[in-house]
Amino acid sequence: MPGSGRPSGNEGLAAPERGAGGIHSSGSDLERKYWPALLMLVALGVLVWFTIGEGAVMVFGRPVEIRLLVLLVIGSFALRTVLARQADRIRHGGDGGPGRTS
Repeated sequence: MPGSGRPSGNEGLAAPERGAGGIHSSGSDLERKYWPALLMLVALGVLVWFTIGEGAVMVFGRPVEIRLLVLLVIGSFALRTVLARQADRIRHGGDGGPGRTS
């Protein structure tokens, strides 16, 4: 029924416009997401610090606090985020460093 407002056939199977970008994001898209991503990782780190108890696990024969291990994982995500931004800046020719002359 053409006037019913319901999709017919394959019209409802089309991918939405905003999800079509996939993994490959533009430089401005990565810049826009950089600071919110870091802020969320910091917030997650604060939540981990105040919610995980002071239990310890043995790592290479030495006791290590569980929350420090979790913070190490979150820190690795933050490092990956920073490195991805720097790699994108280098790829696009605008590293934005203080010693860069034009």
